[in-house]
Amino acid sequence: MPESPAPRTLDALSPAGARIAVLIPCYNEEVAIPGVVRAFRAALPDATVHVYDNNSRDRTREVAAAAGAVVRSEPLQGKGNVVRRMFADIEADVYVLVDGDGTYDAAASPSMVRLLLTERLDMVTGVRVADAAEAASAYRPGHRFGNAVLTGMVRLIFGDRITDMLSGYRVFSRRFVKSFPALAEGFETETEFTVHALQLRMPVGELRTAYGERPHGSVSKLNTWRDGFRILRTIVNLMKGERPLAFFSLVGAVLAALALALFLPVLFDYLRTGLVPRLPTAVLSTGLGLAALLAFCCGLILDTVTRGRKEAKRIAYLGVPAPDFAVTPPPRPGT
Repeated sequence: MPESPAPRTLDALSPAGARIAVLIPCYNEEVAIPGVVRAFRAALPDATVHVYDNNSRDRTREVAAAAGAVVRSEPLQGKGNVVRRMFADIEADVYVLVDGDGTYDAAASPSMVRLLLTERLDMVTGVRVADAAEAASAYRPGHRFGNAVLTGMVRLIFGDRITDMLSGYRVFSRRFVKSFPALAEGFETETEFTVHALQLRMPVGELRTAYGERPHGSVSKLNTWRDGFRILRTIVNLMKGERPLAFFSLVGAVLAALALALFLPVLFDYLRTGLVPRLPTAVLSTGLGLAALLAFCCGLILDTVTRGRKEAKRIAYLGVPAPDFAVTPPPRPGT
């Protein structure tokens, strides 16, 4: 029997043994992107930094290239479209995805990569932590509240293994990236990352990272209400697609409750008088009852279909080899 090849090594202080790609989607980030590129080149000196320009109207491409990034373009507008293109184009062992706005701490990336490889994880999320001086501007209360609500919904529906679903700072394994069916167009792509990992029960981890303000002159592209509603819609659609029995059972329960509320007065009138004076109400309650039964049956059928889809995604995930890096543990103090 031929021997298995020896695993490649990963130094404890510098993840230089892995092919690491830093992926930075950008739209009008001329002010922030040079600093982001330089910071990640310093933190991960053996990594290739890729900047994908998404129809910027400023000098994002030029300044990113001057800072040392490999610059490419994606004409379809939206972060989700850029992520789909990056995941398809780039070959690496480890993928570091970060926003190009300069709010995330590049110095945390070696620890995130090391955690991914040491624990053989498929996704590590940088959980945002803003200090008291920057919390109001860098991580606004409205955004924190919205993140808490949306993350809470996903934890309730899909599992409670994540605490910051909307973080734009992630490290992925190759098999996550190459088995991820990227369908989102905009900022809801982070929700897709999380649900994909939770649904397939992938090993995931988190690391607390500093979250700061944008550089002066840089403007956020996130619209709190519009993008919040898009993320909420994505959660509902993912629940319908990934947990159809629960979704349609909930719909059926609401319809059944309405049918019962309409039917009870008709039943009481019939028991008291022997007549059905509110015939349209009786017909409506019957229709709602049938709709409730139909919703439950649809949930049962779609649950079987979803199970087959989940098995196919799992097989695609397992079709990508796991990383073969041997991680050298950090030296003990005094040795």
